[in-house]
Amino acid sequence: MCVALLTYADLSARLNISREAARSLARRRRLPRSRSDDGKALVSVDFSELRYMPRPRIDRQADHIAAAMAKIEAFRIEAFKAEVARLEAVATGYRADFERERERADRLAVELLQAAAETMAANAWVARLEDEVAALRTGRRAGGAIAGQAARRLGHLAAAIVDADRAACR
Repeated sequence: MCVALLTYADLSARLNISREAARSLARRRRLPRSRSDDGKALVSVDFSELRYMPRPRIDRQADHIAAAMAKIEAFRIEAFKAEVARLEAVATGYRADFERERERADRLAVELLQAAAETMAANAWVARLEDEVAALRTGRRAGGAIAGQAARRLGHLAAAIVDADRAACR
């Protein structure tokens, strides 16, 4: 049984609590008190009997503020998550539009290449036909009659025109 006479400040230092909490503890436990020569209160404490575990300090106002801030942060986080989800949906829509337009551009490029190839083929046919027409014109006689060779060329020309027309219709 080790009894010590301590001031409230000494008791608070030993128990790791505030000075007011030490004073309140002495009152609650009805520990014997007396006055020292300098006028300070002394408390008789038997530490073998005193089993005291201080409660964690809770600043109630700070708790309310912290809880409110936590709610605000949770709300902000949810709002940001919703905004991210909305932007991802918009980006997905834009991505689909981009893919569709890219496929359309690829198809148009292929059609353009085909049209260019057909144009080159048609120009070749035109050049050949112009050569045939020029040969027929130079092969005419003064009387206006067309010789046998010119008639064959005219027949080839007509066949070439029909072939070109059939190819263009496909």
